[in-house]
Amino acid sequence: MIRQEEISIVIDAQQETFLKQEPGFLRDALPHIPIADSFASIITGIRRCGKSTLLLQLLRRDYQEAIYLNFDDIRLSGFEDTDLPRLHREIERRGINILFFDEIQIVTGWEKYINQLLREGYKIFITGSNASMLSTELGTHLTGRHLSMELFPFSYSEFIRFKSLDNGEEAVMTYLKNGGIPEYVKTGIPLILNTLVDDILMKDIAVRHAVRDINSLRQLAAFLITNIGNLVSASKLVGMFDIKSPNTFLEYFSFLKDAYLIDFVPIFNHSLKVQVRNPKKIYVMDMGLYTENAISLSDNTGRRLENLVFLHLRQRYQHIFYYKDRGECDFIAMERNSVKEAIQVCLSINDENFNREYNGLLEAMQHLGLKEGYIITLNQRDKFETEDRTIHMLPAHEYLMR
Repeated sequence: MIRQEEISIVIDAQQETFLKQEPGFLRDALPHIPIADSFASIITGIRRCGKSTLLLQLLRRDYQEAIYLNFDDIRLSGFEDTDLPRLHREIERRGINILFFDEIQIVTGWEKYINQLLREGYKIFITGSNASMLSTELGTHLTGRHLSMELFPFSYSEFIRFKSLDNGEEAVMTYLKNGGIPEYVKTGIPLILNTLVDDILMKDIAVRHAVRDINSLRQLAAFLITNIGNLVSASKLVGMFDIKSPNTFLEYFSFLKDAYLIDFVPIFNHSLKVQVRNPKKIYVMDMGLYTENAISLSDNTGRRLENLVFLHLRQRYQHIFYYKDRGECDFIAMERNSVKEAIQVCLSINDENFNREYNGLLEAMQHLGLKEGYIITLNQRDKFETEDRTIHMLPAHEYLMR
């Protein structure tokens, strides 16, 4: 139980810190924050991707004042649903109807309280670092009363603007190494990304889901981060990291995905059963996380480039698949049940790999009825036309700015 006076002290302290921040580099996501009367605006994303800064930019742009409260604060560690009425009295006392709540899903029953606030005419913005808990709980108690968006670390285009880099091969190589976590981009301190992974594993997964075998979870996370672009199957991992059940692996996969650390791309097939049965490709949600946390002796630049193209697609499309039949194609991007793009990624096209990359992409295009496809390389450009189909070979720096 936390007294109203204590809640007031925490709000004041957090508010002072929040408002002292520089709004900094304007994010591309700012104009796309979904805002509507009687709807809660939900912003989810990996820890430290800039959600609080985005809220500050929104405050400075649209509102005179707001109450900001981050529930992931040691001073609120004892906050329970029975404390919500005291929080409500404090909000009423301040007479401000714009509310910014960070990590409120920590509090049991929070979604019912948000519903109450919406009925009372408050405008509410919620940020959180777990996709599933927000969406699941909102779907239960706030159906039709919330608008959601995801925030990612700096995209490639944001990164080169922030760093004042010329768009080109050198900038792509820099981004492949550094990624887009704002604090790391600013400072280059590796510990920031090491600590970030630890925070995700402990706070967003172990504590939230009562995972007891922390060591196995850490080993699995390191393994997956190291193996970007490779296929993974829960059944084939059984016995590794002292995990003896495929269901445990599947649970951990789900936790890592919901926390925005790792993502998994299924095979393209109209049957969900086929998608579930087949291995999934692994990608990390920021390139800097790979640089600072992978256990690898090689630069793995080809896999990094593939991961980078995945992140570009992930920010733009609802569904991403890989294609595999006689040939293979790295990415099939879909939006609203319509296939939009087929993309092959290869660091460098040469005589040894051209037929494999070209034919795999062409097969996917023919199967999906696409007229155009793309081979993304580090620095090569070309164009291939066959019958009524066109394949564009583009340097990554051009594709990523489309």
